[in-house]
Amino acid sequence: MEKTVKTNAMRILETLKVPYVEHTYECDEFIDAIRIADMLSLPHEKVYKTLVTQGSSRNYYVFVIPIAQELDMKKAARSVGEKSVAMLHVKDINRVTGYIRGGCTAIGMKKQYTTRIEQEAQKLEKIIVSGGRLGIQLELSPQDLARASDAEFADIIVKP
Repeated sequence: MEKTVKTNAMRILETLKVPYVEHTYECDEFIDAIRIADMLSLPHEKVYKTLVTQGSSRNYYVFVIPIAQELDMKKAARSVGEKSVAMLHVKDINRVTGYIRGGCTAIGMKKQYTTRIEQEAQKLEKIIVSGGRLGIQLELSPQDLARASDAEFADIIVKP
């Protein structure tokens, strides 16, 4: 088996001495997170997606939520002190974050953006997020993800 090339996110975690488990899968184009979780036989409640938004102030914000959940735009905006936030257009993801759609992670973006992780994550021992490239997912504690991405926990999902 060939050695995986380290992503920026992996290098940052290693610099911070954060333990993580790497999950790899074959992929050469965007696949939604639910299909990835199913391919890797991972429980949906442990797998989180990274969403990038832009606030009414034109600042960018990052939200990390469970893959089967929906971002509550009002709660998200409130959590970062904005009047409103809107999803960043797919074509702008790479320019803003340095990552591509499907490989976007809160760790090691081009700039450090205000980041919120869904508060429910704190109840889990480990969560799984994108590793910074298609084909790589990283499993780590929610607290380590928060530390590595300078994030805070907040209530940001639509409740049923």
